[in-house]
Amino acid sequence: MVTNQASMKRNGIQDWVSLRATAVIIALYSFYLTFVFFTSPALTYEIWQGIFASLFMKVFTFATLVSIMLHVRIGLWQVLTDYIKPTGLRAGIQYVLNLIAFAYVAVGLFVLWGV
Repeated sequence: MVTNQASMKRNGIQDWVSLRATAVIIALYSFYLTFVFFTSPALTYEIWQGIFASLFMKVFTFATLVSIMLHVRIGLWQVLTDYIKPTGLRAGIQYVLNLIAFAYVAVGLFVLWGV
């Protein structure tokens, strides 16, 4: 089998690895926040702001936001490819949903670095 290594197309292995990698980041973030919730006696605004003021938490949250966006993009592409057959309609829906995913990351970034 001859493959073009310079191709811009995704393949199944790349999607599979990307989904697993982003899922690990999302899971680690979820476990960390769960740990923070259960180990803090009371979560006041000041404590919550202090948690998110650290550089570690800002970078970890941003990495998680990007991971969620990539995870959603790949998942939506797979689902839409399976269930929406007209190419133009599928491309339009993917475009709108990708814009929404990007907007969520952009808003999250502004909120996160505004703390």
